[in-house]
Amino acid sequence: MKKLMHLIFIFIVVNSAISINAAEFNHYFKDKTMRVDYFHSGTATEEHFAIDRIVSDGAWAGSLSHLVDEVNFGLYQFDVINPDDGTIIYSRGFASVFGEWQSIPEAGEQWGTFHESIRFPWPLKPVKIQMKKRNEKNNFTVIWETNIDPASRKVTPADLISQYKTKNFLVNGSPKEKVDIVILGDGYTANEMDKFHKDIERLTASLFAVEPFKSRKNDFNIRAVETPSTASGVNKPHPGIFNRTPLTVHYSSFDSERYALSYDNRAIREAASAVPYDFMYLLINERTYGGGGIYQLYASVAVDNQFSDYIFIHEFGHHLAALADEYYTSSVSYQMPEIKVEPWGANITALLDGKLKWHDMVKDGTPIPTPWNKEVFDKHAIEIQKERDRLRAAKSPESVLEDLFNKQKKEETRMISEMKNSGVVGVFEGASYYQYGMYRSSIDCIMYTRNSNDFCPVCQRAISIVIDQYTK
Repeated sequence: MKKLMHLIFIFIVVNSAISINAAEFNHYFKDKTMRVDYFHSGTATEEHFAIDRIVSDGAWAGSLSHLVDEVNFGLYQFDVINPDDGTIIYSRGFASVFGEWQSIPEAGEQWGTFHESIRFPWPLKPVKIQMKKRNEKNNFTVIWETNIDPASRKVTPADLISQYKTKNFLVNGSPKEKVDIVILGDGYTANEMDKFHKDIERLTASLFAVEPFKSRKNDFNIRAVETPSTASGVNKPHPGIFNRTPLTVHYSSFDSERYALSYDNRAIREAASAVPYDFMYLLINERTYGGGGIYQLYASVAVDNQFSDYIFIHEFGHHLAALADEYYTSSVSYQMPEIKVEPWGANITALLDGKLKWHDMVKDGTPIPTPWNKEVFDKHAIEIQKERDRLRAAKSPESVLEDLFNKQKKEETRMISEMKNSGVVGVFEGASYYQYGMYRSSIDCIMYTRNSNDFCPVCQRAISIVIDQYTK
């Protein structure tokens, strides 16, 4: 869904930092999670940081050996540095609501503030935190730094005693050796917890029915935290339906009716801390089509839509592996810049740096760019989008929108099946909100259409690389 993939990329790099192995973990850290909450403020052209608080987030759930980020995804990255010798002892790339907000017109007109968190193993000694962001040359540069002393009175080592009930759905081993997902629900009443549990079972089953999740199911743990609401459903400003819920999930993020996020980072983090986790999913007890996914923050999905399985899988691709949206005919809120640099998303390319990031997966003789029936396909997709906008403006029932999407799916599936290069890994024009000048690796993929729930081979590889960082 609406995921701005900033136009910078280095797929896999050898990190210049000294790698920390499991034997060295105890030299720098204790088995505990430090969470730094901070405010991220600014406009389209500036940004500032201010610490809110530093607290314990429970036992450390991450790897003991893959502490320095090896995948190099994300618009931002934070480094935890040993000040004695300058060694980076922990790092992670990530994206944020603020980073996306900077790209919409509102950010050029007013100041915005968002609450964010970074999490890392609890340091035994004082450390330096450096916040980095990609610049116009694709390099991470420091935009803020601060020092943290774990013995300071400003740091709270006490663990939170959670008020919420938890439930294990899939436990394959120690959190330190698995990808741990926590699932939270918003808009579910206390009487709807059985529905919440069934929604988790259904949606996670759909995730593990597709590759590479199907083959790597044993690499995951899934736990849920119950956060009951006083009323069913969440906030939907466009149709004028308002509700107050524990996690404050709302549609209409960035004024896009289908983009469902929460800006209440603290509430989400406090709830999630009841269990060990690496990634978070917010289930929205609604039928209205919607959701969202932000790399290393969370993903969200409306559970009762006919396409909720698709949304669940698609958004997790954003959240887990920073996959770019590959579609470009749907309306978005972002102001897309001129393409000047190669995008960092693993599944898109502008063919600007002379080396195709998935060149090893393209068979000899495949033309680059790879031809496909783009004009005919785009014409149909644009007509569907116009009808979708008309139906939304008329406040048509969700069933009418679902019928339109099913009609689109049937016709697009037929069209793609008849194309010469269907199923081929190549370089197909049209991706990441750009009709021209940006390319994806396959004619079809779950990051492009709702036609099937399958990831293309390039997306599968990117997902597996991230899973490896938590399990090997």
